[in-house]
Amino acid sequence: MLFNVVKPARAVMTSVFFALVVAALAGCSFKPDQQIWEISGPIFGTRYHISVVMEDDQVRLQQLAGGIEQVLDGVDAAMSTWREDSELSRFNSLPDQSDWTALSASLYTVLLEAETVSELTDGAFDVTIGPVVNLWGFGPDARPDKVPDKVTLARILGRTGHDKIELRDQPPGIRTSETQYLDLSAIAKGFGVDEVGRYLVAEGISNYLVEIGGEVSVGGRKPDGSAWRLAIETPGDAAEQVNRIVALGGASAVDGARNYRALATSGDYRNYYEFDGQRYSHTLDPQTGKPITHNLASVTVIEENCMRADALATGFTVMGFEDAMALAVRHNIPAYFIVRGEAGFESHYTPAFSSFITQ
Repeated sequence: MLFNVVKPARAVMTSVFFALVVAALAGCSFKPDQQIWEISGPIFGTRYHISVVMEDDQVRLQQLAGGIEQVLDGVDAAMSTWREDSELSRFNSLPDQSDWTALSASLYTVLLEAETVSELTDGAFDVTIGPVVNLWGFGPDARPDKVPDKVTLARILGRTGHDKIELRDQPPGIRTSETQYLDLSAIAKGFGVDEVGRYLVAEGISNYLVEIGGEVSVGGRKPDGSAWRLAIETPGDAAEQVNRIVALGGASAVDGARNYRALATSGDYRNYYEFDGQRYSHTLDPQTGKPITHNLASVTVIEENCMRADALATGFTVMGFEDAMALAVRHNIPAYFIVRGEAGFESHYTPAFSSFITQ
């Protein structure tokens, strides 16, 4: 087994875009011997860190750790483009996708959400961009020894488009008007976070934090009754610096209120390469097929589920600050933007985001 169970944790961790920060707020009732325990391991080319609030029960912890590993392996087996035997890779390898192909419930759920976000962002989020991602060297294929030429880029980009995908719900299935190579890397990780959260709740763990490579979902609170607090990182290649701290309580929604329990961040400053002095971000614009070049450095989105937060953060990053801010305000989406300005980084956030800020 590849996972690790860590004895009582301080509930402090760092990840790609933010760190979990200990807080001390007014409390609710917990058993005095309940503590935060961490379970961690590798997945999706990154690592997961899961904090659970429970009593000291090593057998139970090992059972939870094994169950979490199975849940994440299941997501990987369905949605990985790095595994030739995954459900997604098998679909991508079909020479003709014009007939209905059966989908697992999980893969259908993710593809349906992807289409919803594609429509919302007017195509800024698009899972058919996989061949272009590979062309630029950010997928499973080897990194190219030169920047894609205009002719090749135009030819491959012309075959893509989320409008070429058709989904059905009963039974779950997919077909395309033109054979596609789908890449779910900007949404599957968030779905994995959600799946682990659902597993923990089913196992009777109501107070938890799940983090995979910088995407987070929480349930309940910490043993002292305080909310889970997350620090948004200031973009940069140096050591992490806190830009803003937000709190997520993970309480159940009441009276029709939305239950915001998930947070995801997308940025252009971690995954990139340089060629002939030019920097190329891994975030590609589906309209042009090229890496983004605008001044939006990172976007953090808070949502009801991490799958949607993950996809929206990517879509907003592609759109750029002005368009993404306008869309987020119009749809009352909690979003936080860090923009490169003349004097350094500038922070902006939607009105819906303000209630989550603690400092």
